[in-house]
Amino acid sequence: MRGWLFTGTNIPLKMIEKEDPKATPGTVVLDVKAAGLCHSDVAALQDPGWMPLFPNGPVIMGHEFAGVVVEIGEGVTELKIGDRVGVNPLDRETREAAGYNYDGGYADKARVPAKNCVKLPDNVSFVEGAAATDAGLTSYHAVFAVGGAQPGMKVGIIGVGGLGQFAAQMAMIKGCEVYAADVSEAAIRLAEEIGCKKVYRNALDLKEDACDIIVDFAGFGQTTTDAVEAVKPGGTVVVVGMGKLSAEINTYSLITKEVKVLGSNGGTNEDLKGVYDCFATGRLKPQLSTIRFEEIADGLERLKRHEVKGRLVAVFD
Repeated sequence: MRGWLFTGTNIPLKMIEKEDPKATPGTVVLDVKAAGLCHSDVAALQDPGWMPLFPNGPVIMGHEFAGVVVEIGEGVTELKIGDRVGVNPLDRETREAAGYNYDGGYADKARVPAKNCVKLPDNVSFVEGAAATDAGLTSYHAVFAVGGAQPGMKVGIIGVGGLGQFAAQMAMIKGCEVYAADVSEAAIRLAEEIGCKKVYRNALDLKEDACDIIVDFAGFGQTTTDAVEAVKPGGTVVVVGMGKLSAEINTYSLITKEVKVLGSNGGTNEDLKGVYDCFATGRLKPQLSTIRFEEIADGLERLKRHEVKGRLVAVFD
């Protein structure tokens, strides 16, 4: 098999060849068909603070991918050879993640825990299946599992980027009214194109819509501050973005409005299934562009230079 190996900060990924993985008890081996490229991989390649997340030394990167089951380990009964699956990158029990604790999806084959696999509906592509495992999964979990969005609710989205566009579209598919805020003109146009009811340049302006839930996908400190001010009394603010690692919150507003402020990270297999169900409707159409497997290192450089709109996905066939 071939894969892109991460060996340390400020060291370019290296294409290597190694023995094909073999299925072990509780695992399956996939022929990887598509793998999403993520800004967190760019960060790991630049920031030594990420190194504790790679406890086992050099590892093939890639935490969002989909493929076909080609080998099944002992005790696996829920999957069969030939199944099309996406992989939930984070095991919420062990906290181990593909591409960090063990070899991930920047390879033509990958061994993964069978319990982390979710079957793809027939009309959902591998590219969509891969993109869903991070941007889609994280967005769905934040809006529905943590935020508690229900049909008819007003949902505010701060930051209509790779995650925010997933969140906005899925909330609309589920019958919510969606309002958005972003400083980028391109993101504002995108939010309008996908059907957001109103779009603002300032998150504080969401106040006039009395949203039940506001999800902050930007996380630049002020955006979270503004979300607490803007959400309706008794409403919920969910923080996903980590543009800055701290925010100043007006505790008077927090207390008198009885606002809930919650953090959200990753998601469950049920959340991933929810994303696939949204794709299966044909109405979820995030911006996705593709490159070849051999171009992954160059693709990460494009992400670093902020040249990618939406999500970039490497394909293997």
